[in-house]
Amino acid sequence: MPSPMSYGQISQAGLWSHNVALGQLLGLCPLLAVSNTVINGLGLGLATLLTLVISNTLVALLRHWIPTEVRLPVFVLIIASTVTAIELLIKAYWYDLYGVLGIFIPLIVTNCAIVGRAEAFASRQNVGRAFVDGLTMGIGFTLVLVILGSLRELISQGTLLDGADLMFGEIAHHFKFVLIENYHGFLLAALPPGAFIGLGLLIALKKTIDNKLIQHAQARKIIAKQPQAKESLVINQS
Repeated sequence: MPSPMSYGQISQAGLWSHNVALGQLLGLCPLLAVSNTVINGLGLGLATLLTLVISNTLVALLRHWIPTEVRLPVFVLIIASTVTAIELLIKAYWYDLYGVLGIFIPLIVTNCAIVGRAEAFASRQNVGRAFVDGLTMGIGFTLVLVILGSLRELISQGTLLDGADLMFGEIAHHFKFVLIENYHGFLLAALPPGAFIGLGLLIALKKTIDNKLIQHAQARKIIAKQPQAKESLVINQS
């Protein structure tokens, strides 16, 4: 029986190696549709993060009492209840943001990443590991939404944090940064094709970094096995 993952390994997987958007390519429909600005991406990302944390924790808590034959409907019921509560919360306190995100909040229920983490991880692990998995998977997904939203907003409008008052209230009107004065905009970046192009670039960047890390690790292993090469490396570094 394989040893359980450490909390560090769970965090590394959630934030980078098995990132929901860049590694597993799940939840792309809301990600591509809503990430036209930073605030929209942040709002949906936080709602998804909260759903992942609560649903993972509840599934891990109840896993011994859930019959195997009906586990998937029960998981969906837990997720749907969580999303409904979060939707009502956003509607009560951030109504303008709720109007912008619209149908994509209840559609979190159908996000394959959330059902997938409940089935593949939370239902087989203790509460602590399930909580950390939901938290880091949610943070990884939110970071991708915010980065993609930043790129798209900057290219399409020449601004950052436009509409921050939707989330943070009237005090956030001055949060908006106009980075390019008299910018006429680039419509493609605000449309779905721009979202696909931006996400593709982020995935390519992650693949490039992963390949560099693998090559670096392999080079260090080869050097460690060859004392002479190691000595020459030390001389070169000195």
